[in-house]
Amino acid sequence: MDAVRLIVTSGHALAAGGGVPDILTEVWQAQALAQAIGSRLAVLGPPELRGEALGLTELAGRGCGVLHTPDLAPGELRAAQLTELGDARKALTCLGTLLGQTGMALVGIACAADDEGTYWQCMEAIDAADESRDRVLEMLRKLADREPARRGSISASARGAG
Repeated sequence: MDAVRLIVTSGHALAAGGGVPDILTEVWQAQALAQAIGSRLAVLGPPELRGEALGLTELAGRGCGVLHTPDLAPGELRAAQLTELGDARKALTCLGTLLGQTGMALVGIACAADDEGTYWQCMEAIDAADESRDRVLEMLRKLADREPARRGSISASARGAG
């Protein structure tokens, strides 16, 4: 499945809310999806994104690691359904939004936590989501920097052909 579709599906599931276990499952799903997208970009993405993509993979993995792994039925793990990235800029923009939403959901859970364990689990997951989002924003910046350079080389080659 296309990355953007999976990200949108995760965003809807997160927004649907539910109890704390449901929200934490959706946060875990979002981090697992970020990890899969980072991994795919690290291997197949533009060369200038590969270092940041690898960092995203590691940070999102940490985000999954601080949360309890949910019991998902076969086929429910969205990250495993990722078959193509599609437009990297659009996928990263949507992923950045989703990671921001996960951070906000985690803040809500942390503020209402009855026990210290849940509170600190959320704090660590918030940190991982924020750092993951920072990596996504850096990749978007690098993609934006790449466009003017590309247009410049196209214009120069067109002038040379004339």
